[in-house]
Amino acid sequence: METTTETPDTGSDVGGAYRRSVHWWTQQVASVADDQWGLPTPCSEWTVRDLVNHVTGEDLWTSPLMRGRSIADVGSRLDGDLLGEDARDAAASAATEALGAVAETLPSHGTVQLSYGEESMDEYVRQLVADHLVHGWDLAAAIGQDRTLDPGLVADVATWFDRMEEAYRSGGAVGPRMPSGGDPQADLLARFGRDGAWGPNHAGFTAFVAAFGRGDVDAIMSLMTDDCVFEATGPAPDGVRHEGATDVRSVWESLFTETGSPLFTAEESFVAGDRGVLRWRFSWVAPDGSPGHVRGIDLVRLRDGKVCEKLSYVKG
Repeated sequence: METTTETPDTGSDVGGAYRRSVHWWTQQVASVADDQWGLPTPCSEWTVRDLVNHVTGEDLWTSPLMRGRSIADVGSRLDGDLLGEDARDAAASAATEALGAVAETLPSHGTVQLSYGEESMDEYVRQLVADHLVHGWDLAAAIGQDRTLDPGLVADVATWFDRMEEAYRSGGAVGPRMPSGGDPQADLLARFGRDGAWGPNHAGFTAFVAAFGRGDVDAIMSLMTDDCVFEATGPAPDGVRHEGATDVRSVWESLFTETGSPLFTAEESFVAGDRGVLRWRFSWVAPDGSPGHVRGIDLVRLRDGKVCEKLSYVKG
């Protein structure tokens, strides 16, 4: 007979929810194609591989924590790349190990030692349910799989998150709350800082922003249409309008080759339909060695995942 793990606050089967969330996650990992590991994800700073590595790390932490080990006991052995040459197999093995550890230890309703102190096993596993569910959606969205979530898990996580959302957001664990999506799944994703409509335009814009951060002109141009338009910030008052990929490329080549130590840093970005907004900081080092920077904003128009118009403005 299967043992359920009920808690007084909700009465839900924590162990069953955990198994379902991990199975959802592993299904998405198994669907990653060989050429998809570098794709952007709704977690804007992570590629597909980064995302899978993150959750694999959580799965590898589960067994020692549930068996009474502390963070200090584990040390740094779960830092860095955990996927090796066979990322799918590494992620699947970690998930299997975690499932076994939870099935063995959760019925005791004991405690675990987390970064913020002692916590109940049940609460820790609820956190893991949320992570596997939402990050599974992130992965499905990134690789173009069906992103429909289990309605029962959505309801369970939403109820749990009612008391945790403020702490998660104030601690920086989730991004700003997005506008409500109008159904339970979209609403939950919005509470976790996700746009339920995340798609090619979001992916393309994320990759475009990352390419600017690297100063990679080839990558930038691969993410712009042949008929792209760029409106520069100067000279005042209207800037200069550059039309077509050849003209726009020449601007980027000049910027990154003739500026001392050029660096674009994204401060905030979002996509709504075919429009994107990026708030940025551009810094450099002058010939005399003195540093300089400006801060500005880009208003971008997107077409089929590529930038077709980029209008730039700076603080006066």
